[in-house]
Amino acid sequence: MEMNEKAILQFVDIDISFRTNAGVVHAIRGVNLDLQKGETVAIVGESGSGKSVTVKAAVGLLDGNATVNRGQILYRFKNNDGTEKVVDLLKMSKRELRTTVNGSRIAMVFQDPMTSLDPTMTIGKQIMEGMIIHKRADKAAAYARALELLELVGITDPEKRMKNYPHQLSGGMRQRVVIAIALASDPDILICDEPTTALDVTIQARILELIKDIQARLGLSVIYITHDLGVVAKVADYVNVMYAGKIIEVGNVNEIFYDPKHPYTWGLLAAMPDLETDDDRLASIPGSPPNLLHEPTGDAFAPRNRYALKIDEIADPPMFQVSDTHFAATWLLHPDAPKVEMPAELRERIERSKKEAERYL
Repeated sequence: MEMNEKAILQFVDIDISFRTNAGVVHAIRGVNLDLQKGETVAIVGESGSGKSVTVKAAVGLLDGNATVNRGQILYRFKNNDGTEKVVDLLKMSKRELRTTVNGSRIAMVFQDPMTSLDPTMTIGKQIMEGMIIHKRADKAAAYARALELLELVGITDPEKRMKNYPHQLSGGMRQRVVIAIALASDPDILICDEPTTALDVTIQARILELIKDIQARLGLSVIYITHDLGVVAKVADYVNVMYAGKIIEVGNVNEIFYDPKHPYTWGLLAAMPDLETDDDRLASIPGSPPNLLHEPTGDAFAPRNRYALKIDEIADPPMFQVSDTHFAATWLLHPDAPKVEMPAELRERIERSKKEAERYL
């Protein structure tokens, strides 16, 4: 398949299974996703929906019991001589990925910085390591660049911090160090897997602003993986809503937040805390995600969907087009389907959000 000419990274019909003691889990069931240069794409959904597995396939971090059944992950980049090249990351060996892609071209920031940092190495050595390996930088140049990176991510007194060990830093500072390490080899793409979940709200806001600022300065393309729609609203250009190993709605951030079409997206938005509501209870989506050891027949969301139609029990809906950038996989968008509007309380909340947003424009 030819790559979308605007995309820098493209997931094409990705299908992944895991062998377990209980049987084969069909975790990813035909995912398609595009990322363009300088753009931020968010992947959202409940735990276990397949968000992290999808992107880990791009950097060769799938567990040993995983099997990629089909699909391509196409990556476009420029060689050192300026010529453009497209590769399928799934066809590269783990060794090739480690030496030519991971860190140097595609970098990841994980949820818990303590699992990313080596407790036995100083911060300085850990930032310099990637530059020495990937960029063939000498120690003096790597040291100078490490100081610059610590300043870039907002760490004061970088000379002192270079000599610190991870346990001597706060959680927010550790996450800033992880971001500095990710940026050390000048990657094209930054993948952020729940980068602020382990941090308190004030530090979370600072880290999000930091990543946005660095992205604007360096022209990075960013993928955010999160279950927090509040984070998505702050950072994303486009949103992919994932459920049971499939992307079931995709659109720009305004389309997903102000004009969602899938009942699952309605449920996610309704479950966000809202200070303006008269109801003192949090909304929730009834039931639990399906067990993908037993692949569902029809629409996987049907058992939890109060708007489900008869056809949902027998046929998985295709992606229906809502606009040039907005698509949703729900039979409610079929021309012959009964007219169903989003819940009134969600509509009221969206109207309040729009008015709130207009105040800051």
